[in-house]
Amino acid sequence: MNTQNQYLKAIYLVQRQEDGPASTGKVADRLGVSPASANEMIGKLEERGLADHEKYKGVSLTDDGIRMARSALETYCIIERFLVEVLEVEDDFRMEARQLESVIDERVGERLDTIIDRSPNCPDCFDAEADVCSLLCEDLGLEVSEPAD
Repeated sequence: MNTQNQYLKAIYLVQRQEDGPASTGKVADRLGVSPASANEMIGKLEERGLADHEKYKGVSLTDDGIRMARSALETYCIIERFLVEVLEVEDDFRMEARQLESVIDERVGERLDTIIDRSPNCPDCFDAEADVCSLLCEDLGLEVSEPAD
């Protein structure tokens, strides 16, 4: 997953949490970058027709941006499930999924998807606050509200 997709995913998740436009600061916090870096990338997303940014109101994804964000989030969920279900990584699966998402593209994600048991309502099962698939947490017996690593 490239940087653009990580931003799209972050904006999408913040929008879901806020039930409206995502503030640049919250997007920056979610990604662990400076607000200036987030603002710069948001500008690029806007140029590409993937986001609409209104100063002091926040950023909203366009239909194309939402489609790409959902695809990126789905790939991330696939990575999490693959780590847990196939590789049996339970302790640090979130940290490892975050590291892998930048190098696994959609095509590889689709291949991994053939060997995991992913929910048909993915990525809607993703809990933005906990930064993990809520159904995966249920499978592992974890609290959904448990903070991300």
